[in-house]
Amino acid sequence: MDQHTQLPKVGMVGGGQLARMTHQAAIALGQSLRVLAESPTDGAALVAADVQIGSHTDLDALRAFAKDCDVVTFDHEHVPGDHIRALVADGVNVQPSAEALIYAQDKHAMRERLTELGAPVPRWAPIASLADVEAFGFPCVLKAVRGGYDGKGVWIVGSAEEAADVVGSGVPLIAEEKVELARELSAVVARSPFGQVAAYPVVETVQRDGICVEVIAPAPDLSEELGSQAQRLAISLAGELGVTGVMAVELFETTDGRILVNELAMRPHNSGHWTIEGARTSQFEQHLRGVLDYPMGATELTARWVVMANVLGGEPGGMRIDERLHHLFAADPGAKVHLYGKAVRPGRKIGHVTVLGDDLADARARAEAAATWLRDGVGHIEH
Repeated sequence: MDQHTQLPKVGMVGGGQLARMTHQAAIALGQSLRVLAESPTDGAALVAADVQIGSHTDLDALRAFAKDCDVVTFDHEHVPGDHIRALVADGVNVQPSAEALIYAQDKHAMRERLTELGAPVPRWAPIASLADVEAFGFPCVLKAVRGGYDGKGVWIVGSAEEAADVVGSGVPLIAEEKVELARELSAVVARSPFGQVAAYPVVETVQRDGICVEVIAPAPDLSEELGSQAQRLAISLAGELGVTGVMAVELFETTDGRILVNELAMRPHNSGHWTIEGARTSQFEQHLRGVLDYPMGATELTARWVVMANVLGGEPGGMRIDERLHHLFAADPGAKVHLYGKAVRPGRKIGHVTVLGDDLADARARAEAAATWLRDGVGHIEH
């Protein structure tokens, strides 16, 4: 291949919607993302040209996948750390490292390290028995140390009776105080191996039944002081933890005006999907820039307000998806739809809609109407 067209090959472990959207960003950079998918029907496997089928827990599959890749990265945090270290020992450039990724894989390790760094976190403790929960106090939040997302692996308990079943399940746990919550925020940053960092405006995330249903950029009525504090915190953590690529720092804003770190994600994140249309550089391109050690892209918003609404799977029946799109685009030509190619199940994230505008209430109403219409496909949509 001519030296002017030869580009580094990026491999992404995981074939879900994050890899699908990262692949779209890679195309603009002259690349085709190599994807390790568990099934040929995974969202990214349906669109990428270079797909290998295999499990992220199979070291042989990972080694075969990483062959000839200039860098390997992830669309989820579930690759075992020992496998990542084995790839590095083979000479594979893996970004982020196992030493960084552990803080997104293991909530005990994350809380312990953040406490050591003096980062603001909820009061917490490791849990080995029901007596430990009782000593911690009620009400409290029990969290599975590993796994858990979209409300899974999290239990709010108000008594020993409620905690007993959770503790008795044998799942390793930590306990956290039940925070007096004003809202949830997210600070998304990206960092390169060289150490350059870019930060997006802090956003508000709206949860329903443990699932993020809406993201508002920038977070409405967030003071400049608190917004800057959140960005500085995320940038500092990216450096201290050795993160490369995108990291989302999910935050609690408390009723007394503080921010506390809730979770970390070291990959493109649902709270950054709005950046595809709403920022000068999408989080997916930024992740590629980060892991490839390219200079970071601009993060400014492209509109006064950007609202992203997740499209959840609805009940069977109603119009076909192409008919729903037809009616939506006729009613609101400015709505931008991203569908993930996933099988529809009630409550499952199957896509998102992004709306830009000068009026926040209007943008939120448009995004919610579009997402609801795409979910249900009954009645009619108006704008």
